[in-house]
Amino acid sequence: MSRRGLVRGLVVTGGVLVVAAVAVAWGLAHLGHWLVVEDRLERAEAIVVLGGGFPFRAVEGASLYAAGWAPEVWLLRSAAPAREAALARLGLAAISEDVGSRSILERLGVPASAIRVLDGRARNTVEEMRVVAARLGERVDRPVILITSKPHTRRVRIAWGQVTGSRVRILVRAARDEPFDADHWWRTSGDALAVSREALGLLNAWAGFPVRPGGRL
Repeated sequence: MSRRGLVRGLVVTGGVLVVAAVAVAWGLAHLGHWLVVEDRLERAEAIVVLGGGFPFRAVEGASLYAAGWAPEVWLLRSAAPAREAALARLGLAAISEDVGSRSILERLGVPASAIRVLDGRARNTVEEMRVVAARLGERVDRPVILITSKPHTRRVRIAWGQVTGSRVRILVRAARDEPFDADHWWRTSGDALAVSREALGLLNAWAGFPVRPGGRL
């Protein structure tokens, strides 16, 4: 190869690398916003407070109930055998998240008669989708509202479709008060961890869950 050809090749390669670097940087900068999806609210069968994000998701559930979007709020029991065993060894009783969420809902005006704790325990998002689908059964005239954290909304929507086949329509909503800086998610360890977890979780979901979900996500 001539000297001129080598220089030309290096220039082209450098240009491609610069364009690729810009594209990656742009994608990472907008990843936080891309993860957040929400559906327009409408009258629903129930408001489902997904596990995690305590107490923000329960607060959002109470707000949507007060606004009249559904007649009931559903909570899920988490399965945390390792945590429960560790507390038992210390002689302490494990306080489940659904108990705390119920207390918040009632304090914010949701009557006890409108709160349902679903049967079954869920360790992760996939299992939560299965528990909710089992409670709904086959015939539901209205959608259900699923409340989760902002960066978790897109994965919830995808997981619901893959687990249930979308036979029941869902409305995904984010807990408004739960902190998440979509514009600068890389600036704090909490937001960076959330985005990294969601990115890996989405890859796993799109691949058909080759990595078996484990603990709370």
